[in-house]
Order: sequence, then structure tokens, then C-alpha cells
Amino acid sequence: MTIDPKASITARGGSAPSTADLDTFLAELGKRPASSPGVRGRLVFALDATASRQPTWDTACKLQADMFREAGTAGGLDMQLVFYRGLGECRASRWISDSAQVAKTMSRIMCNAGETQIEKVLIHAKKETKLFSVSALVFVGDAMEENPDTLTHEANELGRLKVPAFMFQEGRDREVEQVFRDIARVTHGAYCRFDPGAARQLAELLRAVAAFVVGGIPALAARKDAGTIKLLGQLK
Repeated sequence: MTIDPKASITARGGSAPSTADLDTFLAELGKRPASSPGVRGRLVFALDATASRQPTWDTACKLQADMFREAGTAGGLDMQLVFYRGLGECRASRWISDSAQVAKTMSRIMCNAGETQIEKVLIHAKKETKLFSVSALVFVGDAMEENPDTLTHEANELGRLKVPAFMFQEGRDREVEQVFRDIARVTHGAYCRFDPGAARQLAELLRAVAAFVVGGIPALAARKDAGTIKLLGQLK
């Protein structure tokens, strides 16, 4: 990997947790100690930047600021942007703590035709957390053209390092869904699907992940939106 230094949402297994289960779960969370104030989360924000992704890339450019604002209420967020496109190009930004800088970096990137490189994203996340603990990996994409067994193996390694992967799928490709679910499962993360062009759905999910990265499950449980409930149902 080249390092550049510069609404349809479903729970795993296709079923949502019951209201009674969630009530019990939230009650248990209320007994846990809160996260230390001022703690900064570290989030690897990875996106498929192949040709079909331009509309969602443009949306993500606008929505990433919401993630910073959400995280700022509990501590703060350092984000590293990772993307792949074209013939084997896969890049990562430096760690950034300013939403405007992330938006500026993203605005310079144009999507380009190519095959998926999810394996490189997983390997990169492993390397980063070995240097300094990564709170979570977020991946947004609509395709998977690699060996599923290879991806699951790399995801297992990431799970052993305690880095949950939040896999967000645009569209309804069944094979993509299964692999994304498997990656989320073995890393103890979560899988969600959002409809093409559904900016509000994606914004809700990204804000929920930002809350989790900074404040853990208790911070996530304090939110009341539908996307949060779906994530909680899997993280339980």
C-alpha cells in the first residue's frame, strides 16, 4: 500500500433486536463507568473510490464534518482517510484532527475505474493499530471483487487486535453483503446497508460510529436514532 504522508438498514442475520432485549441491554450499559473526558478517538475512514463511487464520495465529503462534531461532544476525533481506485492505487492520508482539512483532502480526489482493494485497507488498519491503537475502521463501498476467504482471514487478524470494522454497503448485492457481514462479525464490529443516494442514512450511521469511537458503547447507547439502534443490536 502507498502511504501519502501529507433507508434500508439491516442488522446482522437480517433481524433487528427486540425492544425488550434493547431495554435490558441499555439498562446494563447505564451501570458501566463513563469514558474518561477529553479522550480522543482514532478512526480509519476508508472508501471505495472506483468510478461508480463518485456520488457517494461527494456525499461523504460533506458528512465527515458531522462525525467530528459528534465526536467533539465527548472528547475528539483523529481521522485517517484511506481510499483506493484505478490500477492498484491505494493511499492513506496523515492523521487529521480538523474536519475542514479532511474535507479539503477529500475534495482533491477524483474517483477512477478499477477493482476493489479491501484487503489492502484491512492490512493497513492492522499496521496502524500496531503503531498506535486505532479505535475503529469504517469502510463505505458497494462492491467486492476479491477472494472472500482472504478478506475474512485479514479481518480475523484485525479482530484479534480489537479494532472493530463498521462495514457500510451501498446497494443490495448479496455477495457483497455476505462478505461485509463476515468482516464485521469477526472484528466484533457492525454491518449496515444504506440506499444509493441516501445521505441522511449515511450521516446517521457515521455520527453513531463517531460517538462509539470516542465514548464506547455507553456513548452510542445514549443516542436515540434508528441507525444507532441497529449498530447496538450487533455490538451487543
